[in-house]
Amino acid sequence: MNEHKRFKNWEYPCIEDGRPTKYHWIVQHKDRFELGLQTDIGAYSYINAKYGVTIEEYVQIGSHCSIYSISTIDDRKGKVHLRKNAKIGSHSTIMPGVTIGENSIIGAHSLVIKDIPDNVVAFGVPAKVIRKINE
Repeated sequence: MNEHKRFKNWEYPCIEDGRPTKYHWIVQHKDRFELGLQTDIGAYSYINAKYGVTIEEYVQIGSHCSIYSISTIDDRKGKVHLRKNAKIGSHSTIMPGVTIGENSIIGAHSLVIKDIPDNVVAFGVPAKVIRKINE
């Protein structure tokens, strides 16, 4: 079965700066936000794209996730990049400057503070690579 069939009727969402989409997720600094086709972002997720956020096609993000390109706690800033077909579990947080690799899976409730390579499963606080996919 083609895993992308669920996106058959997908439509690009209307994104207004700081306002919930019809799917109940919010982007701040939408001019620095790039959204690929056929993505799925869960309700109540928050994306701060002040220093850039790119979400490639077929990415899935669970509900209540936070993606930050800037952190006022430790003054970190940097572009966040979620590569094609990445999957982010609900209630996870992605911090500034992080890239999540293609096809990689981040477990629910994870805190991602460093890059995650392609084709791995990672989770935890902080998130650590647990295994390669297909092991």
